Order: sequence, then structure tokens, then C-alpha cells
Amino acid sequence: MLESRIIAAQSDDNFIERMRFEGEVLSDVDIARIEFESVQFIQCQFSKCDFSKTSFYNSVFDNCNFANCSFTESYWKGSKILTCKGDGSNFSKSNMKETSLADGSFRYADFSSSVLENCTILDCNFTEAFLSEIRLKKPTLKAVNFAGADFFKALLKDIDLSDCIIDGITVSDTHNELRGAIVNAGQAIELAARVLGIKIVY
Repeated sequence: MLESRIIAAQSDDNFIERMRFEGEVLSDVDIARIEFESVQFIQCQFSKCDFSKTSFYNSVFDNCNFANCSFTESYWKGSKILTCKGDGSNFSKSNMKETSLADGSFRYADFSSSVLENCTILDCNFTEAFLSEIRLKKPTLKAVNFAGADFFKALLKDIDLSDCIIDGITVSDTHNELRGAIVNAGQAIELAARVLGIKIVY
């Protein structure tokens, strides 16, 4: 149903609204440039699908798997990504506004050069994700695992990372990315030790 609806949209106005898709399985499907309004994706599986330059307004991905799919230059507003697997997915140069990501896995995902504004990220795994030059505007970050993530040239001033795991994150030699970031005492000690090149023995 979903694939046929996508094909129909591509030949018409590239617009899909007020629909619910459940248990769909799509592989190597071109979904680029389609605009989704108030659409629900429930327990759907996407393999190597191209969502580049798609738009999602008030839409929901719930218990979906879109690992290794491309969402480059996608636009999101008022949407939710819940309990989804997005490992290795590509969200580079995307724009998200008032969108929530919760209980999901985005290991090795690429969010470089993306803009997240008034977004909430809760209990998500961003281990070794690529977040270089990402712009975070008034985010809410709770229980996010950023271990080993690449924050090169990302400005983290006034960003509250105190409830997140930031072990081994990559920043520039000047550490400018961390200037003004909000961290807890334990994180501050680890970061200071890295800057000074000292080892802490527990």
C-alpha cells in the first residue's frame, strides 16, 4: 500500500496526508522529495530507501527500522521518531523543528551540518554518530549516549549535556566546541583531563 501510494504521489503532487501505514516492508525505494502531512508509520521496515529532501509535518515513525537509509536535506516539523532503529542512517543537512526522538538507536548515523531547533532527544543511542557542524537550538537532551560521537565544529555553548554520556567525543584541537557547554562535575573532570593530557586513576 505504501509503495503504491508513493508511486502515485510521484506522478501527481508529491504529497501524502492523513494516512496510517503499518507493517510495511520497503527496500531500495525512491521516496525523495515527497511531503508527508499527519502520516503515521507503525512498525515499518525500510531498507536502503532514499528519503532525501522529504518533508514530515506532524508525522510519526513508531517502532520502525530505517537503518542505513538516507534522509539527507530532509525537513521535519512537529513530528515524532519513537523507538526506531536508525543505525547508519544519513540525516546530514537536515532541518528539524519541534520534533522528538525517543528510545531510539542512531549509532554511526550522520547528522552533520543539520539544524535541530526546539527538539527533544530522550533515551537515544548516538554512539559514534557524526554530528560535525550540527547546530542545536534550545534542545532538550535527556539520557542520550553520545559516546565516541564526532562533534567537530559543533557549537555547544549553552547546550545542557549534563544528563548525557559524552565519553570520548571528538572535537577540534582547540576544544572550542565545548566552550560554554553545560556539563556535570564528573564530565568536567574528564574533559579537563583530556585537555590537559592527564590520566585519571580510579
